[in-house]
Amino acid sequence: MLAKANRITTGDDYKGVVRRGRRFVTPHFVTYVRSDPEATASRGQGARFGFIVAKTVGNATQRNRVRRRLKAASYLMLDRVQPGVDVVIRALPDCSTASWETLRSELAESLTRSANSSTSRRRESSS
Repeated sequence: MLAKANRITTGDDYKGVVRRGRRFVTPHFVTYVRSDPEATASRGQGARFGFIVAKTVGNATQRNRVRRRLKAASYLMLDRVQPGVDVVIRALPDCSTASWETLRSELAESLTRSANSSTSRRRESSS
């Protein structure tokens, strides 16, 4: 289970990540990643995760199952995300039929791609 410090809780934070974050698409979900150094200083250290599971995913039972599985997968990946990074995961309709291993590997792939893209952007800006 993700600690409260590792969860995005306000609508404004969700909007900020989705609108201004980098997007990484996988077959079962879309991951938005945003690093905000100013917010890091004000709220302390640690990455935060948020989840969007719409009715297109399925009925309430299926949506809650998908959300719980995504939370568990993100908890396992918490150490791969740098402090101060916000991650929002939007589940796509096929997410409810995906296996646990598929969800976990796609999340790991998205987070790895986001870390690689932020590293390359830092190198470009320092040149």
